[in-house]
Amino acid sequence: MGLRNFIEELKNKGELTRITKPVSTEYEAAGIINALGEKPVYFENIKESNYPIVAGLVSSKELICRSLGITKEELLPKLLGAIENPVTPETVKKGACQEVVQSNVNLEKLPIMRYTEKDGGKYIASAISIIKDTEMGSNMCFHRLMLKDKNHFVARIVENRGTDTALKKAGGELDIAICIGASTAVLLSAATSLPMGVDELGMANALEETELVKCKTVDLEVPADCEFVLEGRITKEKNSEGPFLDLTGIVDRQRQQPVVEIKCITHRQNPIYQTILAGKNEHKFLMGMPKEPTIYKEVSKVCQCKDVYITPGGCSWLHAVIQIKKQATDDGKKAITAAFEGHKSLKHCVVVDEDINIYDPHDVEWAISTRLQADKDTIILSNQPGSSLDPSGDLSEGKKATTAKAGLDATAPLVTTGKGFSKVDYVKVDLNKYK
Repeated sequence: MGLRNFIEELKNKGELTRITKPVSTEYEAAGIINALGEKPVYFENIKESNYPIVAGLVSSKELICRSLGITKEELLPKLLGAIENPVTPETVKKGACQEVVQSNVNLEKLPIMRYTEKDGGKYIASAISIIKDTEMGSNMCFHRLMLKDKNHFVARIVENRGTDTALKKAGGELDIAICIGASTAVLLSAATSLPMGVDELGMANALEETELVKCKTVDLEVPADCEFVLEGRITKEKNSEGPFLDLTGIVDRQRQQPVVEIKCITHRQNPIYQTILAGKNEHKFLMGMPKEPTIYKEVSKVCQCKDVYITPGGCSWLHAVIQIKKQATDDGKKAITAAFEGHKSLKHCVVVDEDINIYDPHDVEWAISTRLQADKDTIILSNQPGSSLDPSGDLSEGKKATTAKAGLDATAPLVTTGKGFSKVDYVKVDLNKYK
């Protein structure tokens, strides 16, 4: 369902905290979101802006599934199906995101937030950016945006990824549309790394119907029901960007990054500004979840994979737990190798049996403690391609990040001796009978 429908559902069920007192975008709003444990919250009265702020809508798998109208068990196959079978969206003539058109741009009227005292400036952390590659077509992804002045941002554009590649082909300048306040389907798709030439908007449309509308001033299409669209151009000008929190919750360094000039703002009537906290649950789930189906796909090639979880404790990027139905002695080790293939930035993974709840860290730790012998069941790989998000890796300037990787086969042997490997539970009783 769309952003507004989901907000309304949460409101009707008493699951949306409404803050009516005046709140500042300077640290205060972020502090409240964090204090609430990122549960859904709606700020009605923002001191620096006339627009309300919403947060916490994708802070758990349960919320993500509800917004997509599916169960938790359906999520992984739903994502995998959308990744492998994107559906070209329909472009319509009118979209709610263009109910109001502002050619006199003043970005300072938006409730752009300062999250922590380490921030290099005010940031949009929830912005979805859409560009077109001259050869590959449309590309949708997340770029954090630091406010520079009334009509400029400095955008963090990761080197050698989709936008950077398209920029280089275009000679250093490129039209861009920045969307704020989109459906969960669009957010998840923007966070997914699809093969070059595969449009993330097609994935979003496969997850749920996502109509597009053509922008007013640039040759780009955007989700018709998003709240705000900022139309502009990535310029050749560079400026200092950062510091700002990355996925690990550690402060990322300053860099010289491209300046984006905004020429037009369109939005819905009474638009809602959506934010997320960098390095917290919403950031983690959006980044990590799209890698679960890619790991699942690779592991399924070598054994029977049942489920995959990119864990929040591993920054929702560096750690995974893989559940398999073990049928051969070496299935666990095969799954480890396949998992690293399915997610190149993965640093550590644990493979467990069907009886282990991969969403319960205590259960996973129990499997490691009772079913693994470190000298026999551990795979260690040195000098591997790593993630720039891992501060313990080799992040030498001008080089691709490298790291050591480890996989733990915490599955039980097929043939058991001695005590065995199964838990025995107590009899279930109905406590109501004893009241």
